[in-house]
Amino acid sequence: MKKFMKEFCIRGLMFAAGGPMITAIVWFCLQKAGVISTLTVNEVVIAILSTSVMAFIAAGISVIHQTENVPKAFAALIQASVLYVDYLGFYLINGWIPLNRVWIFTVIFFAVFGITWFIIYISIKTKVDKMNKALNQ
Repeated sequence: MKKFMKEFCIRGLMFAAGGPMITAIVWFCLQKAGVISTLTVNEVVIAILSTSVMAFIAAGISVIHQTENVPKAFAALIQASVLYVDYLGFYLINGWIPLNRVWIFTVIFFAVFGITWFIIYISIKTKVDKMNKALNQ
């Protein structure tokens, strides 16, 4: 568990600096959609800090896949759950999505998560098949 937490923190800290970049992208999208036009100092501070924490958690939870005694499907379920709560919580705190749009966020999140892991699965399966074929020759 100590190794897990250490790696979680290392990964999290590496990506937490990306929080302000995430914030800038979200604000740009919201401005283009006509949702926001100006921001207060408090909004800027809260958004930068919360996206840094959000990035820390998102990067850190990926270490779950390196835990030997956790089945890969269960690790993916844990990762999806943590990311969903992480993103949705901070999006709601910052007012980036209204409560009546949570279902849209949920559909998009799980679709993108599923597609991403499907691509990763196919990529790894292809590499393993090539290695097995090379070993059998």
